[in-house]
Amino acid sequence: MVKAIMHGCNGHMGRVITDICSKDDNIEIVAGIDPFDGVPNDYPVFPSIDKCDVDADVIIDFASAKAEDALVDYCVNKQIPAVLCTTGLSDEQIDNIKNASSKVALLKSANMSLGINTMMDLLKKAANVFVEAGYDIEIVEKHHNQKIDAPSGTALALADSINEEYDNSFEYVYDRSTKREKRSNKEIGISAVRGGTIVGDHDVIFAGTDEVITFSHSAYSKSVFAKGAVEAAKFLAGKGPGLYDMKDVIASK
Repeated sequence: MVKAIMHGCNGHMGRVITDICSKDDNIEIVAGIDPFDGVPNDYPVFPSIDKCDVDADVIIDFASAKAEDALVDYCVNKQIPAVLCTTGLSDEQIDNIKNASSKVALLKSANMSLGINTMMDLLKKAANVFVEAGYDIEIVEKHHNQKIDAPSGTALALADSINEEYDNSFEYVYDRSTKREKRSNKEIGISAVRGGTIVGDHDVIFAGTDEVITFSHSAYSKSVFAKGAVEAAKFLAGKGPGLYDMKDVIASK
């Protein structure tokens, strides 16, 4: 059984992951990290990662960006792999993760959903057919009204999965109101919708003459990301140094 530390155990995602692991015979949360201690847990909880003295095979991270540097240092010093799900990291923190991955196994992905990451793989194959046939590409993403960034990191990752197949030759267009001209065939339009409590919808549209093909993914709760993180933790435990992502998890299935 994989023994995991939940970094950010008392936040919403930490609670969801704790519940998922409690029902999974292959993984167990043996310790938690959170400065807030007002939640009852079946495992010991420490206020910061440097205070944790519990042995583990892997760390699952859904905390705050300000705690990321200390976590990465801990992983290197203790030689414990980590699934890094915290968002809003600075360029310096991303570089620190890349450097640390030469010493310990770290997994970082723009989206932890198994569905989204499978969709990225399918888009690569679809692009090889539709781009060559002259189809236009548009991406529409929808999220709740509390999301502050636009477009979403997932929308950009979906666009990148196509663009990488063509040496990043596509231009991303975010606001057509500023361009009074016909679209080119070397651009990917990305539109963002914000409203209500939408967890996350992503549509990738290939529009050709008299034909439209749409790849869609809808997340109905944040548990899809939690489930992906748990699968990633089971995959990463015991791995050697390197920077992994969800494509590696899917390839291992």
